[in-house]
Amino acid sequence: MTYFDLGTFSRRLDNTPSEAQIWFDRGLIWQYGFNHEEAIACYEHVLEVAPSNVMARWGIAHCLGPNYNKLWDVFGPEERTVALTRARGLLAEARDLSATPVERALLDALASRFPTDPESTDYGPWNDDFAAAMRTVYESFPDDLDVTAIFVEALINRTPWALWDTRTGQPAAGTSTEEARVALDCAFTTQPAAWGHPGLLHFYIHLMEMSSTPEKALPHGDRLVGLVPDSGHLMHMATHIDVLCGDYHNVVARNRQAAQVDRSYFDHAGGENFYTVYRIHNLHFQIYGAMFLGRPSDAFEAARALAENLPEPVVRYMPEMFEAFAPMKLHVLIRFGRWSCILEEAFPKDAELYSFSTVLLHYARTVALSNLGRIPQAEESASLFAAARDAVQPERMLFNNPCADILKVAEAMMLGELHYKSGRVHEGLDFLRRAVDLDDNLLYDEPWGWMQPTRHALGALLMDAERYAEAEAVYRADLGLDATLPRPCQHPRNVWSLHGLLECLSRRGDAVEISDVRQQLDQALAHAEVPIMASCACRSAPR
Repeated sequence: MTYFDLGTFSRRLDNTPSEAQIWFDRGLIWQYGFNHEEAIACYEHVLEVAPSNVMARWGIAHCLGPNYNKLWDVFGPEERTVALTRARGLLAEARDLSATPVERALLDALASRFPTDPESTDYGPWNDDFAAAMRTVYESFPDDLDVTAIFVEALINRTPWALWDTRTGQPAAGTSTEEARVALDCAFTTQPAAWGHPGLLHFYIHLMEMSSTPEKALPHGDRLVGLVPDSGHLMHMATHIDVLCGDYHNVVARNRQAAQVDRSYFDHAGGENFYTVYRIHNLHFQIYGAMFLGRPSDAFEAARALAENLPEPVVRYMPEMFEAFAPMKLHVLIRFGRWSCILEEAFPKDAELYSFSTVLLHYARTVALSNLGRIPQAEESASLFAAARDAVQPERMLFNNPCADILKVAEAMMLGELHYKSGRVHEGLDFLRRAVDLDDNLLYDEPWGWMQPTRHALGALLMDAERYAEAEAVYRADLGLDATLPRPCQHPRNVWSLHGLLECLSRRGDAVEISDVRQQLDQALAHAEVPIMASCACRSAPR
């Protein structure tokens, strides 16, 4: 069969047979695209053809270790021991083989990533030692783009998903964010070849997405989209920046394309592997973007595909990471006010395996019943939510956030709508204000851990309660027009808050700003396929 199309990127090795060179390049590209399992398979092909190849050994050892999305503490004890043992063995073998000076430096640096004490539970020094060792390699070979990429990756892996203080917009204390930025900027401004390097482009997006200026990575994302045609993750990475800049159309289109590409990898390798995280990530992201666009067809399409990608054997393979994505359809149903459809959803038969799915359905049912005016049933459903919440295993995660923290937002949202619809307006709005605070303080993630911005519900019910001034402030914050709100919590140009803001402005007669907001809303409505009547379906018909 024809192998995957991985583009033309290559790191030329000395005295290497052509077949071994092909497989090495494939391994390195997969490595930069975070498909470490397939990268290892490619490097093993290199050793079949060229048993004395040192860089294939380096590649396998590197891929056995942690990465930005899989830290040492995610490894199980047995998995960590196997990785350490095999990596140290490969590096020991490489010491006795011929290598160029830069290859020798990379091998020596990587040895610091695999200490001899596998019983340690403090992995920070391991990451720090590797970053320090790669700094020395970078200083010796500053023009080698792969050295730069591995150095930058080592720097950001010291504090993954915590590179910036999102409140101040400055690099977070104790990080190597600024050092990584300087190295990447130097590569992109002095070496044109950097713009064809999948690792540098990938890591620059991760570097800038938490910053106050994610738009600086827009050209890097655009360049990466088609660079490695059969790497779904690299094709998708631009959308980490697109979503922060309010380009929800690209979020949907690019993630749909990435999901289609990754379907081929599923056919090749199946779903019982860590790369499944990235395959479902594309579909999760498509749902998120489609909801912002007001496009239920695109959102439901991705939700169906997500369910197909998570059959029970795949969920059982890694339930702590996979199960929380199974009930994403519920968020779409709530976003578009499909209350009766929610009530038709069946509970999972295996409540232990699908613990998060079970409690999220109780949340969705409570919201639906509240909005249908069936208050006694909604109150009963809220009680069932509380019991099911306590049964969710503490290790269950939705990417970076513990499911327990996600469910705190769900509970505040649910109680907000239940109290409001029960006639307890003040209590309901207070719960929704609490939901906003909890939502804002989730750990950084792309897409954000809570699928429907809590300000959309708060703003809608403030409008319903005729509290227009507070609603206007809520919509401004959601759209990024409030400079005090961290950039990751803003959703520029989204159709829901634009609609709410325009109504607020119209009620107080601000003709100057009305024109600008109306223009933005008209552009957003051009993509929507349903009427946008309020920022949340929980609002009664606008008066």
